[in-house]
Amino acid sequence: MGLLGRVIAGRNPRRSAIRVLVLIVGAFVVFGQLLMPIRGVGVSMAPTIEEGDLIFVNQAAYRFREPARGDIVAVRIAGRSAVYVKRLLALPGDRVAFVDGVLWRNGVPVVEPYVTKRAGWHLDEVTLGPDDYFVVGDNRGMAMAEHEFGTATRTRLIGPRIF
Repeated sequence: MGLLGRVIAGRNPRRSAIRVLVLIVGAFVVFGQLLMPIRGVGVSMAPTIEEGDLIFVNQAAYRFREPARGDIVAVRIAGRSAVYVKRLLALPGDRVAFVDGVLWRNGVPVVEPYVTKRAGWHLDEVTLGPDDYFVVGDNRGMAMAEHEFGTATRTRLIGPRIF
């Protein structure tokens, strides 16, 4: 075997082929079943996630635990890759409202240190259904009309951000 063949296939071509196959299968499992890479588009999650930031979502997490308040989650819009990234703020059965830009959950104002700017949002209190989760971005300085937020069913929640 010449130098180029040794560089491409290594000293043992069979072992090199097995390594490549293991890497391909491993990448498929990790990025197809466990981690979903998502590039930040838009400003609705600023300053937590900025335009162009790359985050990873754990697609397996909610198989082993329930979604929790405060999770940054990927929410399926349509198909596999059309998703929003939002913060999960309320769970099934919770009551939520916005009063002068402040989130109220179950009749109590919520302290949200990740929200740096607030517009005067107003949303009358709603009670979430048994399969509804309330999600919204961290950038509350935007007008309510410019923001996609509200309820998402459990089946639409892909998983939480891990990094």
